[in-house]
Amino acid sequence: MKFSEIDTLVAALSNNLPGEAAQFKMASSFRVTKEYIEEQRPKARLGSVMVLLFPVGDEIHTVLTLRTSYKGVHSGQVSFPGGKKDEADIDLNFTAIRETWEEIGVPDYDIQLVGNLTEIYIPASNFIVRPMVGIVQQQPEFHPNHREVEKIIVTPISVLLDDTIRKQTKIKVTEEFIIDAPYFDIDNHVVWGATAMILSELCEVIRPLFYTEAV
Repeated sequence: MKFSEIDTLVAALSNNLPGEAAQFKMASSFRVTKEYIEEQRPKARLGSVMVLLFPVGDEIHTVLTLRTSYKGVHSGQVSFPGGKKDEADIDLNFTAIRETWEEIGVPDYDIQLVGNLTEIYIPASNFIVRPMVGIVQQQPEFHPNHREVEKIIVTPISVLLDDTIRKQTKIKVTEEFIIDAPYFDIDNHVVWGATAMILSELCEVIRPLFYTEAV
């Protein structure tokens, strides 16, 4: 599947999403239950992230960010551009677009929102996050905000479909708390947690588009 055929992907996003079943293929051993999520929902903060798709040549790519180190639960992790919904944000679409501009410098007028993936609850920070899918018609020029982003990680979508990059490791959440977690090995980075779960659902959506045999 090439970027010139991306309308096929847009159409797939309008169908029934694979949802939590696809996300949980990359969930850690400590992933909370649906009952706990529903219990926490009224108290959770809202946020959104941007799954940005763009061409390099005619191959579809996406972008992740390596967070800077800071005093917080997601310090040094790999994530999509995104963050919490501010009071001034009109909706979560606006949040995702604003955060993408603030974190990696892709302007709002370049991004065409084409759908979303299934929302996901992040227990460590008590967020319910909606992954938005946006398209940029040409390869963006990234300008990372170095207060938040240590590194830009650009990867072809086709690489995400390679099952050999799905691995397992132990993650030290705190000094006393270690979990078993599946992860994507992307550019020698351990991509785990909510980001891996979002990528897992994205893969379920796009895999049939890459491997459908011609009739």
